[in-house]
Amino acid sequence: MDTIEILGLVAATLTTSAFVPQVYKALKHKSTADVSLTMYIVLLIGLILWIFYGVYHNSLSIILANVITGILALTMLILKLKHK
Repeated sequence: MDTIEILGLVAATLTTSAFVPQVYKALKHKSTADVSLTMYIVLLIGLILWIFYGVYHNSLSIILANVITGILALTMLILKLKHK
């Protein structure tokens, strides 16, 4: 694995982990009142496009970051709809 891909994996870990506290808080408090539904829908669409881009370029860091962030975003969307 080359240095730039390792850099990508570190960046992916940091940006993806930024969503974990929001998901944790929503699960713990069963409240998503302050979460924007539109933002997470747009984010999820963008993440899906990034996954296709990562697959096209065979970039593990792009694929992993966006699949994991997509799971977190989808979790938030489900929680937002569930706790409406």
